[in-house]
Amino acid sequence: MRKKVSVVLGGAGFLGSHLVDRLLKEGHRVIAIDNYITGTPKNLRHLRNNPSFKLVKQDVTNYISVPGRVDFVFNFASPASPIDYLQFPIQTLKVGALGTHRALGLAKKKKATFLLASTSEVYGDPLVHPQAEDYWGNVNPIGPRGVYDEAKRFAEAMTMAYHRAHGVDTRIVRIFNTYGPRMRLEDGRVVPAFISQALKGKPLTVFGDGLQTRSFCFVSDLMEGIYRLALSDENDPVNVGNPGEMTVLDFARVILKLTGSRSRIEHEPLPVDDPKVRQPDISRARKHLGWEPRVSLEEGMRVTIDYFKATIRPVRSRVKMF
Repeated sequence: MRKKVSVVLGGAGFLGSHLVDRLLKEGHRVIAIDNYITGTPKNLRHLRNNPSFKLVKQDVTNYISVPGRVDFVFNFASPASPIDYLQFPIQTLKVGALGTHRALGLAKKKKATFLLASTSEVYGDPLVHPQAEDYWGNVNPIGPRGVYDEAKRFAEAMTMAYHRAHGVDTRIVRIFNTYGPRMRLEDGRVVPAFISQALKGKPLTVFGDGLQTRSFCFVSDLMEGIYRLALSDENDPVNVGNPGEMTVLDFARVILKLTGSRSRIEHEPLPVDDPKVRQPDISRARKHLGWEPRVSLEEGMRVTIDYFKATIRPVRSRVKMF
């Protein structure tokens, strides 16, 4: 049987690079496209001699040309952490709008299945808990986080428009908090922030009273859900995340325990529009994909902590001793 051909936009990022690995494992030929604003080719260097893989540097807001047959287009191109989209607000809006338009155009031309990586941020600071896909959200469109929230909401609308108007076979995955190897140390999200602070003996920064909740999904579980969604016939959005909700303060204590750190916890003001709760209703994923997360928080965090230990150690080894 011929190999499926998949194009992964944002393929050098945290999630994109894991998706590339999963697709190659499933026997696909993969073309990753990234402009390296937040991604890095280091995430894919283990594939440099893989004949089924190609990495292309390009801004996906420009015309995307891929020769030959394409079976799947996965749009993972976007800054995703608060630090990134606050630093690159215009780029975030452009990649959500123009980038999604270009990606859908490629899928339409190639008659390929299109999958959009959306986000739980489309629910904003939710007034419904847990969040199911039929909830329309509570988003501040002019707040600092709005550049990311609204970019993804527009991308979803564009995706459904191409599905209805042009018959493009589309999927939308709403991704909740995900963690694992290849997260950047300074990307501003709570998992790398807490782990790096704990390993360096620095205070763990908890915003507000720490009673806001998050739900953490290990990256391999997420990729399983995304791959199942790509092969399904489900065109409506699907939440993929771990419904195991916990407070940020409790999560900080978990990190201190698993790292053996003696760091203290410090509180800082809560950022503007920071969601108070976040928990996916995964009923649709269970029903249509037969999916639910398998990796426990402790198991996944130990793998992630080991990755950050290896990342931090080489940095320290370059410091000259006198």
